Amino acid sequence: MITGMPKEMKEGFGIGVVCTVPAKHVEKAYNGETYVTEVIHDSEHGSYLSVGAPIKDDNGTIIGYLGIDISADTLNGIKGKVIEDNLFNFIFNGVLILIVIGSFLFLQRWYQKEVAKEVGATEDTYLAEIKTLITSVSSLRHDFTNHIQVLHGLLQLEKTDQARQYLSSLSKEVQAIKSLKLNIDHPGLSILLQTKKLTAQNHHIDMDFTLSQNDFNKIKTTDLIKILSNLIDNAIDAAVELPEEQRKIKICCTADESQYEFKITNTGPNIANPDHIFKQGFSTKKHENGRLRGQGLFIVKEIVTKYNGHISIDSSKHLETTAIVRIPIK
Repeated sequence: MITGMPKEMKEGFGIGVVCTVPAKHVEKAYNGETYVTEVIHDSEHGSYLSVGAPIKDDNGTIIGYLGIDISADTLNGIKGKVIEDNLFNFIFNGVLILIVIGSFLFLQRWYQKEVAKEVGATEDTYLAEIKTLITSVSSLRHDFTNHIQVLHGLLQLEKTDQARQYLSSLSKEVQAIKSLKLNIDHPGLSILLQTKKLTAQNHHIDMDFTLSQNDFNKIKTTDLIKILSNLIDNAIDAAVELPEEQRKIKICCTADESQYEFKITNTGPNIANPDHIFKQGFSTKKHENGRLRGQGLFIVKEIVTKYNGHISIDSSKHLETTAIVRIPIK
């Protein structure tokens, strides 16, 4: 047995000295296995940790055994040195982890707020359209009741020719209602335009459509609905100020490889200040108590800008205004 010791130790270990390494680890050494002990407390030599490993030749034959005892104080010193040398890394990693966790929580809250805001905007948009549809249906029901009463009165007076003529005119209106169904790939756009067509009929407005066979999927449905709903509502409000025979609206939704174009042309009073019409709060309509005016085109402008698009209002022709929205396709 060869014993190697630090220079500061003057005395060696004699043969036959009691070994304080636990028996189970000594047995591993006899069997040619490696071992690592826990910290051993020795009354004479102090606390230490022992490790051992077999020494093998090129053929794998065990030719010796190496055992090393390390003072617990030395281990603690090494641990302290490692901690000291890596203190900056520990602090940096800790701060980095806190930043990552904080960023994750911030993004999570921001995402939840954005989702809630988007859901709220979607609900407001569709609720507004549903209310419009309910109003239109109620108006049709009211008209239907009046038609029945008129027919009933004519038949009671035995004025069959007038009743027949009245039914003929009603038949034309029924055919017009049937024409509401539009062959559009975009479900939300189809529903919106059918609703606006019904509203236009209730106001005796002649509304025509020119539509490309395109799903317009480069724009979020809620944004598309907001753009067209506000523009068409403005067109309807302007058209109803004219006599019934002059009320006309034309809606064109087209697409090519580079852009979407939405064009709404309506008859009605000309806009005196088209340059100011996109400002928040600016409105050409009369103020009504409890109703906020001047928000529609401001909202449209914000959405179009978000898609790097362009909107223009041309009111240079007599009693005719055209709104054009162009949105590039990326």
